[in-house]
Amino acid sequence: MSIFVAQFRFNPDMKAIFLKIFVVLFLTALACTHDGYDPIDHELKQLIRDPQSFILPSSTEYDKIPQSPLNPLTPEKIALGKLLFFEPAFANEAKNHALLNTFTCSSCHVVESGFRPGRMQGIADGGYGFGVKGEKRIKHPFYSPDSIDAQGARPLATINVAFVENTMWNGSFGSDHKNAGTEAVWGVTDPGTARNHERLGALEGQNIEGLIVHRMMFNKKIVEAAGYKELFDKAFPGWDDSTRYSRKAASFALSAYLRSITTDQAPFQKWLKGDYSAMSNQEKEGAKLFFGKANCVSCHFEKNLGSMTFAALGVDDIFEHGGLKTSINDARNRGRGGFTLKDEDLFKFRTPQLYNLGDTGPYFHGGSKETLRDVVEYFNKGIPENERVPKEQLHPFLSPLNLSPQEVDQLTAFLTNGLRDPNLLRYKPESVISGLCFPNNDPLSKFDMNCN
Repeated sequence: MSIFVAQFRFNPDMKAIFLKIFVVLFLTALACTHDGYDPIDHELKQLIRDPQSFILPSSTEYDKIPQSPLNPLTPEKIALGKLLFFEPAFANEAKNHALLNTFTCSSCHVVESGFRPGRMQGIADGGYGFGVKGEKRIKHPFYSPDSIDAQGARPLATINVAFVENTMWNGSFGSDHKNAGTEAVWGVTDPGTARNHERLGALEGQNIEGLIVHRMMFNKKIVEAAGYKELFDKAFPGWDDSTRYSRKAASFALSAYLRSITTDQAPFQKWLKGDYSAMSNQEKEGAKLFFGKANCVSCHFEKNLGSMTFAALGVDDIFEHGGLKTSINDARNRGRGGFTLKDEDLFKFRTPQLYNLGDTGPYFHGGSKETLRDVVEYFNKGIPENERVPKEQLHPFLSPLNLSPQEVDQLTAFLTNGLRDPNLLRYKPESVISGLCFPNNDPLSKFDMNCN
């Protein structure tokens, strides 16, 4: 041993060899950490079990994006839908002439707000003003509260919707999946759901009705005048004139565009793909809670971290928090039961996707919680706030989670930052063919947005 030490001490070659060995071992250790062997990453992987099942496709991986067989995704449809979503030229059925061509789909689904309203309730026709992220949109004085286009529930985000089988909070659109066997109630409480009989696809059917509800008309004359005829021709080359320039075609283009919006650049998505530096340790601890102790994944288990689970969580309705054009008698307050007319479905709402919720509040269908931390604390306490929801209807998950204040912070960090795609602006066009300002084109919005 002493001879070996002496040789090492005085032999430069031996020193070089040992230095190389040390470097190799050090780099190997780093590689192991990067490959997922850091303890916190390893623990999170063990909790998720199948990380691949939560990886979202990119917007161009059409073969991995669920779609209607009647409306296969094409670049031409998506390109058209991307413009239609932001185009005020088709806001042509406004109740008041002063607001013609002043609103769009993106009036209520603002990109900078995570494709949701920047305020509690979206207002299309009958609203004016914008602010920075849509937070200052208000009712126009020319409109009565009953004449505006505002819905009786907090609008859902129009991202990752390709993974939603039956759309709306109550799952009322779509002829298959959870709605198989509900044919008797299609069109009963909501005339628009009669569209399910056409079996076009959940998004496609909903968006045809949405264009009617949101006062947007399409026909050949209107399409030509707006400068969109060539794009409709490219998107629907096999359709005859009676349908090529219709609400149906517009809906198919919009639906294709919406299906292409995925949050595949969120830190959690990068982590799932092997970039273990994409999330902070606090976000990783929050993810561990999500998939472990807090068991959020029991309802948020699909690829978009939502599901077709309908649950009564005992939260307030939007009329209690300043919602316009709604009341205690609004059918939307009854959730799934307002559609199926089954008592066991009353007050149950679809489990929404969770990406980019941190872009803006409030939360739940009634907008009763201002921040994501408020949401986490609501679940942590497990105490319902809406006394009109019978206890027997409440989902078993609504019980104390026993999270510490630090754990509440960690779970909130994961929801706020770990699930936030920072580049949603890639889904927003730089301009629309009409050259009008968007998402809104009324004078106050134009002033707010510095758009002339």
